[in-house]
Amino acid sequence: MEGPGQYPQGDSVGGMAIDVTDETFETEVIERSKTTPVLIDFWAEWCGPCRTLGPILEKVCDATNGQVVLAKVDVDKNPALSQALQIQGIPAVFIAQGGQLFQGFTGAYPEHIIQELVDSLMAPAPEDPIAELIAAGDEDSLRKVLEVEPGNAAAICALADLLVQNGSSEEALQLLARIPEDDHTIRIAAAARLAQKPADNYEQELDALLDLVKADEEARQKFIDILAVMGPEDPRTARYRKLLTGRLY
Repeated sequence: MEGPGQYPQGDSVGGMAIDVTDETFETEVIERSKTTPVLIDFWAEWCGPCRTLGPILEKVCDATNGQVVLAKVDVDKNPALSQALQIQGIPAVFIAQGGQLFQGFTGAYPEHIIQELVDSLMAPAPEDPIAELIAAGDEDSLRKVLEVEPGNAAAICALADLLVQNGSSEEALQLLARIPEDDHTIRIAAAARLAQKPADNYEQELDALLDLVKADEEARQKFIDILAVMGPEDPRTARYRKLLTGRLY
């Protein structure tokens, strides 16, 4: 009697392969592959090359300690899968990764080839160079991102923030004009404009601007910019917003 996850008695290395059927393939292979790569071995008891390849697959996959899972499909007991995947010969090995199914190879391959395949499935995903540059956060890195992706919002905001701190507010505003306005960009743009005409004491400045906001567009913009830089977390912001609304309407 064969145990779960074993090849025919006499050929198994007693590993941790899982038996998969037409009914369980979606859950055991496709869904599982979203978190763990899965090798799928289509085989049959009467297939001589299957008896050679099966234990090699099991040995190499077992050595990964669960980083790559081996699933076995007996083609005689599960004809629907074989038909759906148009399997013409066995052993046939497929790869499931990230919820997608890919054809691997047909036939019995030596252990070093199987090892290379499994190693490639365990290799870390290549780093996203754009994400790495943004994470670096320095001016040179952020400018490199914008050379490739001129509209990258994360890089624009990070660079604009740096430029404001470095006294290049005009360039910061030009960069921010490339992307849609949101709370983050509004705050950076406000800081850029205020850097050109600094307000040393926000409350004093707001009190002085309050009588001008209705008729003077520049005064109104500076008032709004100060509120944006102060941010909603500042308890003074809500009070001055209410005062602004009262003066305008």
